[in-house]
Parts: sequence; C-alpha cells; structure tokens
Amino acid sequence: MANHSGFTRRTPDIMTEELCAILSQKVSFEFKPLYDLVYANLHARNAASGGDEMLRLRAYDKLQNLVHDGMVTKTAKKYRGNPAALLVVSTRLEEWRIAAKQRTAALRAG
Repeated sequence: MANHSGFTRRTPDIMTEELCAILSQKVSFEFKPLYDLVYANLHARNAASGGDEMLRLRAYDKLQNLVHDGMVTKTAKKYRGNPAALLVVSTRLEEWRIAAKQRTAALRAG
C-alpha cells in the first residue's frame, strides 16, 4: 500500500530563477557582486530565508551546477551566462512553478 502524505519538498527553485535572470544579461560577474544581486532580488521577493551564509552556499552550489551543465562559463573568477541555454532553464522553471500551483490548488480543492 502506498503512503501518500501530501507533503513534498519539490518546489520551483527561486535561487536558480534569480541566477538565470541575472546571468542572462551579457555581463560577466564575480561571485560576490552576483550574490549581492541575487540576495537583493530574493529579499525583494520575501524569499531570503535561512541565514546569509546558508544562502551564499546555496547560491554558489547552484552556480557551480550551471557551470557544470555548460549554461554558464567561468573565466578566471568571472561568470558569464549563455542566454540561450538559460532561457531554456527559465522556461522549464516557469512550467514547474505553474504545475506546482495547479497541484496545490487541486489538493486544496479536494
């Protein structure tokens, strides 16, 4: 028998959304200024929780995943996004956000 508790941690990743939005510009960033922009955007969305050091570690980890996947290039200490690849990621994250809202509405409805 399957156990369906209704609880899931899978939500759209706001940190990756912000990184994609910032790195889609044709500008290179060092990590500190990039993190400052991400933190300001998360704070404006009221999504900056977990402490500054934990957010910094999560941002660095997400950034390294984007570098590993080839969506961001790292030259020396500067990061530059590939806008075409990041657009695909942003689109997929938006689709997941819509699906998550639909699932939440369905659970609340019945």
